Amino acid sequence: MAEKSKPSISYWSKDKMICPVCNKAFQREVMLSGNGRMIAGSLTQELHRNYEPSKKFGRVYPLIYEIGACPNCYCAFFWNDFKELKDKGIADRIYDHMEKRQCAVNEIFPYFNLKHERSLFDGAAMYYLALLTYNDVNAEMIPTLKQGILSLRLAWLCDELNQRCADHNYDYISQVFYRKALYFYQQAVVNETQRKEKSSALANMGPDMDKNYGWDGVIYLCGLLEYKYGQQDDVQLRLKKLSESKTAIARIFGLGKSSKNKPGPLLEHARDLYDLLSKEVKDEDL
Repeated sequence: MAEKSKPSISYWSKDKMICPVCNKAFQREVMLSGNGRMIAGSLTQELHRNYEPSKKFGRVYPLIYEIGACPNCYCAFFWNDFKELKDKGIADRIYDHMEKRQCAVNEIFPYFNLKHERSLFDGAAMYYLALLTYNDVNAEMIPTLKQGILSLRLAWLCDELNQRCADHNYDYISQVFYRKALYFYQQAVVNETQRKEKSSALANMGPDMDKNYGWDGVIYLCGLLEYKYGQQDDVQLRLKKLSESKTAIARIFGLGKSSKNKPGPLLEHARDLYDLLSKEVKDEDL
């Protein structure tokens, strides 16, 4: 009896991607939609959409298809950015750091593969390649906020890896990426304020792929990540940062006023976070 073929989750696009760094063509893998592949579940406090496994397709990870990675020079970007990089000097710098990127990613995701249908493991490796690649681009590509989104998604993916493959320290690695996300999100706000980088001009700020929560989502995540993953050694500094986050959230979301124009789920999470911040700041003041 012939073995049943596994239902397809993705396909290879007929249109190949031309890498702007090494000028080599490579295939683009695209996730198929419909037929019960994506069964939306709960929305987490971090604005991450969980997807329920289906009987036909099992557990799928839509996020891993959002990144492209060149198997020749190991650069990686959000798919749209492959066509945005036109500066040869930047491309040369990215190319020069090819081996450095490959080695860094191999330390966390050994034996990752960029040429076959991607797994959760390979997808996480591509995200890390992208996080490192954006180190070398200019401010016009809004790298800081993109690195924040990449870091946050990497934390989610590593948490998934830990659930599927325990005792490989991916729980610890997830925490590292959460703290990287905290740094990049807060730096993106600083860059916007100081007009060094137009962070608020990014078309889709996610942080997940199902909904764009915009700049309000960025401000909310700055506060949430500070609350959950900020340093705790210096109590006074922590209280100062939490108090600043509380003020920013109240200002953005108009808590206590009419907020009909704000996305419902985000507003609810912002109110919950505001209460958590208020409680911690008050308790520490006692």
